[in-house]
Amino acid sequence: MPRIQVNGESRAVSAVTILALVEELGLDVRKVAVERNLEIVPRSLHGATALAEGDRIELVQFVGGG
Repeated sequence: MPRIQVNGESRAVSAVTILALVEELGLDVRKVAVERNLEIVPRSLHGATALAEGDRIELVQFVGGG
């Protein structure tokens, strides 16, 4: 399992793509923005963007309210 950083926390993950990581973490894929190694990854590329050892992933989940 590759070790990556997710929001500053080092962790081993079984996910091989950003989409799989978001799902593994139990987040809603429609309400999350992802940055990989300081670059925003468009949602349309989450399933095609592979994770690699040492990647730094930042996840931001959008929350509605009013």
